[in-house]
Amino acid sequence: MTTVDFAAMTGLELMRWVQSERPADIPSIGRLLGMRFDEVEHGRVVVSLDTRPDFANPLGTVHGGIAATLLDSAMGCAVHTTLPAGVGYTTLELKVNYIRAARTDGQTLTAEGTVIHAGRRTATAEGKVLDDQGKLIAHATTTCIVLGTAA
Repeated sequence: MTTVDFAAMTGLELMRWVQSERPADIPSIGRLLGMRFDEVEHGRVVVSLDTRPDFANPLGTVHGGIAATLLDSAMGCAVHTTLPAGVGYTTLELKVNYIRAARTDGQTLTAEGTVIHAGRRTATAEGKVLDDQGKLIAHATTTCIVLGTAA
């Protein structure tokens, strides 16, 4: 089992560690959905996954919760990259706009999250999900609360 002192890492260090190590032994929503951390920088994160039939809604297209999860992950992790060691966050609000359906046949969905504001108590970010043809699937904004603010 992976043993890492996450509290000693800045948010950026932690996200880069996840990107490089891809820890398969740590349970996470990313592992469950097959998410990849494609790009990690201060205030910006890009994650992707390949759709599969298990992601289907009753109409046979990708369930909107998959896009919402990609957006929540990309935007939240982008916020995390701005935080010092020992400081966390959680989503207070997530607003998603769905534009078009995505197929369940293995197409790649890519979400980019970018921080708009990183304050001492709250942070905001925006994000978008594109399909492998570059078409917009959904876009969103989030507000996060910063927890355990460092002095």
